[in-house]
Amino acid sequence: MSSYQAETICIQSGWHPKKGEPRVLPIYQSTTFKYDTSDQMGRLFDLEDSGYFYTRLQNPTNDAVAEKICELEGGAAAMLTSSGQAANYYAVFNICEAGGHIVCSSALYGGTFNLFGATLKKQGIDCTFIDPDAPEEEIAKAFRPNTKALFAETISNPALVVLDIEKFARVAHSHGVPLIVDNTFATPINCRPFEWGADIVTHSTTKYMDGHAVSVGGCIVDSGNFDWEAHADKYPGLTKPDPTYHGIVYTEKFGKGAYITKATSQIMRDLGSIQSPQNAFLLNLGLETLHLRMPRHCENAQKVAEYLDRHEKVAWVNFAGLKSNKYHALAEKYMPNGTCGVISFGLKGGRDVSVGFMDKLKMIAIVTHVADARTCVLHPASHTHRQMTDEQLKEAGVAPDLIRLSVGIENAQDIIGDLEQALETI
Repeated sequence: MSSYQAETICIQSGWHPKKGEPRVLPIYQSTTFKYDTSDQMGRLFDLEDSGYFYTRLQNPTNDAVAEKICELEGGAAAMLTSSGQAANYYAVFNICEAGGHIVCSSALYGGTFNLFGATLKKQGIDCTFIDPDAPEEEIAKAFRPNTKALFAETISNPALVVLDIEKFARVAHSHGVPLIVDNTFATPINCRPFEWGADIVTHSTTKYMDGHAVSVGGCIVDSGNFDWEAHADKYPGLTKPDPTYHGIVYTEKFGKGAYITKATSQIMRDLGSIQSPQNAFLLNLGLETLHLRMPRHCENAQKVAEYLDRHEKVAWVNFAGLKSNKYHALAEKYMPNGTCGVISFGLKGGRDVSVGFMDKLKMIAIVTHVADARTCVLHPASHTHRQMTDEQLKEAGVAPDLIRLSVGIENAQDIIGDLEQALETI
């Protein structure tokens, strides 16, 4: 890991060209890679040598971008996936199989809530959802002997709950399990969860990291800090021989790289949710300006939140940058330079008024996406969280009138102007 600051890492890390090689990270648009002898390739298949032989497992473009994200987070190893959903699934499935159990914050992106609460259950993995604001002793009651991980989002989508990372890390570690944190909204520019006790970080790189709504992707970063051997019976996939690789033991052979090596060589090998080299190339372009964009997103969101908070037709505003917000103190602790550019709010008159207001916006677009350069808006109860019951919506902190506003990097007054003209129609 270098001693460079985040701004320099965004530009310089990942790709290190040698004499005569391209200055800019190239796209290795190839499924396969050539070797001179059968033995050379055989050693790759046995995990005896490092290198490339099939892009489903590893690709030079992808690895360079994963290295950059790993360095931004301060991790030991990382891998790219085809989406944020794949990243969250792999992060859990890498250490939890049928008969296992995870504990998860209920304040989650709707797709992740469904993944853990429904799809994993079909695979024999149970999930207990807990209130992230609950005291430690209450969260601890959700743990079982077969619990394998505690999962939460740094800033939840769309409820914007700010996670008390240290509290969650204490609970996880007291039960001998890793804390997995989805750091998509904050990004490592505003928060590095490893510094507060998290063990594994995931990202939907589709959001701020890409920043331009052009490529879907995900990433898993391992801190290398969780001691799998200390809980060997709980994590046999990492600490016992793998018969599909001639009995290698990942923790013995790869040390701090064990978790990511297993996820790549076993889970990615079998399930194949690889990020394309083209998408990784586009992601890298986004990462090069991440340190410039995030402060602008936060600055604009602060201005918009303050405007909405003063407006007589607005019933409530949720944004941790407001001093009146219940998560303001946690945000100041974990993200003193800003949280993200996403605001949630509701209008007086309830759900129908909120939906009607969105239809009157001109510059601000109604899209499923969030967290890119352009300001956009969504009604989660009607869109991303549509599959959830009213009780589940309440549990996830998604009010029926909640509008998710993703503030972009346009001129703040133009964003406010569009909101103003739409509010005048109510």
